[in-house]
Amino acid sequence: MLLQEPLLHLLHRRYGAPCKILTRGLWTGALYAGHPDVGDIWQLRNRRRALALSPERWRAIGKLREHAGPIYISEDTRSSLKRIGWMLRFAGVARERCVFLRDIGVRENEHWVDQALRLGCATPAAFRESDYPWRGDDLHPAPRLYLDAADRADADDWLRGRGFAGAPLVLLQAGNWHAQRWWEKHRVDPKFWPIEYWAQLLRAMHETLPAANLVLCGTPIETAVCEAIARATGLAQVNLATTDLPIRRLMAVLERAHSMVSVDSGPAHLAAAMGCPLVVLYGGKYSPAKWDRRSPSGKPVVNLGANPRVESVADIAPAAVIDAWRGLSVASH
Repeated sequence: MLLQEPLLHLLHRRYGAPCKILTRGLWTGALYAGHPDVGDIWQLRNRRRALALSPERWRAIGKLREHAGPIYISEDTRSSLKRIGWMLRFAGVARERCVFLRDIGVRENEHWVDQALRLGCATPAAFRESDYPWRGDDLHPAPRLYLDAADRADADDWLRGRGFAGAPLVLLQAGNWHAQRWWEKHRVDPKFWPIEYWAQLLRAMHETLPAANLVLCGTPIETAVCEAIARATGLAQVNLATTDLPIRRLMAVLERAHSMVSVDSGPAHLAAAMGCPLVVLYGGKYSPAKWDRRSPSGKPVVNLGANPRVESVADIAPAAVIDAWRGLSVASH
């Protein structure tokens, strides 16, 4: 969803009104709170519930029925398109008012942002393209997010409350959506960097920046893996923040952080969008060709494990990550 921000900006500029977003999940509202290119957000909590048994989906159908403007569909999976198709039919939305990704042709290894911008430059058949022009400066290559004074004040309070104020803050995102089962040796997770590798990196960070606050962040289900990493370091300076960094606070903290090291994950996208210097570890089938983090402020983003592509982030040596992280301070000045 974050990588669609340039699309939302382009459509706002073309059609003259903030976008209405129909999305699944509960965090889109927090991500785009106060965003100038976003108006209403219709969130679906359960995308798998049958249409007949989903009151929230029927409410969304009612919203679609009331909407008279163009509709852009950026989903490309068969199951999602099937559900979307049924909703559009029940809402009485004509195909001529819609643009799908398949209408513009999906290109292999095209970055998601570039694909989204091509989608936004297309015009539904029911509308005249000449009535909705765009200019080159409407095409932003990197997502941008917005904070307000309350967000920054909340982050200040959190930093003071945790004893992190007044020193460099380094964030580490070790987990991903299924890393909480890291102890199961038979599970092969191409995004899981070994516990001892994280511990080596943290010890090197402490040697390089002795005064820095080193914070392992993540979601509550990633607490166990972060606790294991913290124990392995043997350092009292390593802290956990897996239960008290909701999205808005995380965005504000990333805005002022010294740097972040992360596996290929959502928080890494947030870090780049907020201008936090970043090292990303890639492994498996995903690569920066499609998922590269882009910083709107030009802050450095270093990708490891992508060229040549490795089967797992476990194949990335700690020394390479340590060197990349140490190079962030040089690259960002």
